[in-house]
Amino acid sequence: MSLIPSSRRSSIFDPFSLDLWDPFKDFHLSTPFPEFSTWENSAFLNARIDWKETPEAHLFNADLPGLKKEEVKVEVEDGRVLQITGEGQVEKEDENDTWHRVERSSGKFQRRFRLPENVKMDQIKASMENGVLTVTVPKAEVKKPDVKAIEISG
Repeated sequence: MSLIPSSRRSSIFDPFSLDLWDPFKDFHLSTPFPEFSTWENSAFLNARIDWKETPEAHLFNADLPGLKKEEVKVEVEDGRVLQITGEGQVEKEDENDTWHRVERSSGKFQRRFRLPENVKMDQIKASMENGVLTVTVPKAEVKKPDVKAIEISG
């Protein structure tokens, strides 16, 4: 008895599926860096960013090894789009050097996230330490509706 179903349907839970689930596929924004859309720059272009929600805030953590805070920009665009961009500097090459392997990426990257409505846009903070960028987006307090008990007569 085979554990693999005969008809293969794509599923986000199927680890062997070739269709990758993209939660941002319908979120189309133009990129200001069209020249960096090739596969050779994809490692840096796709900077890895974790987004965690706590009861108090949304936290974004980006691993940006080798970048200085001056090379990274954090902005809010169109009221609710958090944009993180940066550019790593290319090492100066000496003509006498012989490269055996190049795995570190350089170039530009850009990541955008649509923020929910319940955030305090004027209190967003960003810090960078040891190559890790942390962006804290505080959440606005959700006002609970006032409930008044009505006595039932009868």
